[in-house]
Amino acid sequence: MKIFLLGAAVGYVLGAKAGRARYEQMVRTYRRIADHPAVQGAAGVVRAKVGEKVGGRVPFFHGSDGHRASEPASTG
Repeated sequence: MKIFLLGAAVGYVLGAKAGRARYEQMVRTYRRIADHPAVQGAAGVVRAKVGEKVGGRVPFFHGSDGHRASEPASTG
């Protein structure tokens, strides 16, 4: 059992070092795609269509400015 835990710890440390670089690479790629004007335009269209269909029935729906809407007041 001790050897297994030691192996798991070593694997975690080595994976974390390599994993952070891969994570950063994926974040950069995501941001580059998400910030692309075509993606922004499509997201705006989808937001508008969803807003038309569901209106205020969805809590925390993102507004047209892309920011999260404020939390509804509690009734309890």
